[in-house]
Amino acid sequence: MKKKKLRIGILFGGRSGEHEVSLLSAASILKAIDKTKYEVVPIGITKQGQWVTSGAAQQLLTGSAKPAPLLKKSASSRSIQLSASADLAHQNGTLAQTLDVIFPVLHGTFGEDGTIQGLFELADIAYVGSGVLGSATGMDKTAMKQLFAAANLPQTPHLNLLRSDWHSDPKATTKRIEKNLKYPVFVKPANLGSSVGISKVHNRAELAPAMDLACTFDRKLIVEQGVGGPNAKPRELEVAVLGNDSPTASVVGEIVPSAEFYDYDAKYHSDASIPIIPAKLSRSEEKEIRKMAVQAFRACDCAGLARVDFLMEPQTKSQKGKKSKPRIYLNEINTLPGFTSISMYPKLWEATGIPYKQLIDRLIELAVERHQEKQQTTFSRV
Repeated sequence: MKKKKLRIGILFGGRSGEHEVSLLSAASILKAIDKTKYEVVPIGITKQGQWVTSGAAQQLLTGSAKPAPLLKKSASSRSIQLSASADLAHQNGTLAQTLDVIFPVLHGTFGEDGTIQGLFELADIAYVGSGVLGSATGMDKTAMKQLFAAANLPQTPHLNLLRSDWHSDPKATTKRIEKNLKYPVFVKPANLGSSVGISKVHNRAELAPAMDLACTFDRKLIVEQGVGGPNAKPRELEVAVLGNDSPTASVVGEIVPSAEFYDYDAKYHSDASIPIIPAKLSRSEEKEIRKMAVQAFRACDCAGLARVDFLMEPQTKSQKGKKSKPRIYLNEINTLPGFTSISMYPKLWEATGIPYKQLIDRLIELAVERHQEKQQTTFSRV
């Protein structure tokens, strides 16, 4: 008997500032996914929050989408009912898709912060990636760093602030930052990805514009002390993690950014940033970083996939003649990293022995395994 194909919904787009990155990731997955194994259903969300499928979803991918019909969303056991207007509908005016697994490729706000994952949980449907808690803590850098601290993972000195702190008393906030941290510092909105709203601040004159910029993106801010001091840049290292309760880490990669740090333009608008896979590290350094990546994954209760980023002290001239070991700091975790065929997450696994198409298969398997494991949990006394 021929095995039934799994119906996989590839969900992309969204209302975040990383909408375009999501489209690139989704297009790459749709091109590579094994159509002999899966019946693939593209589902898009426009920048205005409208849900589209079928031809309208394909138009969204290519940038030719017209104002799209809003799909009414209603959840029942292991299904999501999508109702569209007549131009997308079947004869009865309703487009019903019963999905086995949803593969969300929604980067940033409303996609990897636990909100859409809550919808999947309510629908009782298997989905790729972390659950509500793992997604939310992976997005919120303040909560993330508190979990890292509880797990005794090394981090650079930092301060958690609120937008209201800055707006109500910028002078006192400046003094607090300068009392606890040394320049250069990085000012970041707590809940955003792809380095949006992040500034490297070298002195007091640059602090206010950086704080004002970060305040436009979130009410919670984080200010981190730079690694390496004012005259040296740290090494930026990345590890891909794959799995559920027994995660494994890929080889370590390194990014040599074209800019002063790996900001949005350096990531997406420049060919000058150089990925090095595997990174040039000692065996002990690689072992330590891979171990910390798995610890970070578990500390945030992640599942499926994540990319974990590290900062490593640069070797100074005074260190070269000594055996002093450069310190390694855990920077952050990204629960839905870029997923084009040339993104760091798939490239790291390819270098570890899992090619792109097989990686998609494994993530779908992990989504099904996690959903099946959850069926062992009782939610009612009856």
